[in-house]
Amino acid sequence: MAKKTVNDLPKKTDHMANERTFLAWIRTSVGIMAFGFVVERFALFIKQIGFFFSTQGAAGSNISTAHPTYSSIFGICLVGVGALMGLFSFFNYKKVEKQIESNTYKSSVPLAAVLTGVVVVMGIFLVVYLANP
Repeated sequence: MAKKTVNDLPKKTDHMANERTFLAWIRTSVGIMAFGFVVERFALFIKQIGFFFSTQGAAGSNISTAHPTYSSIFGICLVGVGALMGLFSFFNYKKVEKQIESNTYKSSVPLAAVLTGVVVVMGIFLVVYLANP
């Protein structure tokens, strides 16, 4: 059995930091999926309300269902993006783990760039969606 040395400590802390980063990515992907689920379910709720008003003959029976269709598609896309983000974060975690072991760590930008892009697209969509009554 190999004796552990003082030099093993930096690697342990690096691995723990890598795990914390991976878990942060997983929390983010779960948050994106949850937000997509809420957006999609809200679209269903709006459709049901529109159906209720149209069957009751109420004054609001001409409620447009164009926006719920867009939000439904957007919600489903968010769930897919969140799932892909979780998958990519696992691959990044394993890549960094190997780099730590071989002392060849180099930072990677693609995963952060994809997440930033998703958040920007979500924000733009929500601004446009909410600005058009």
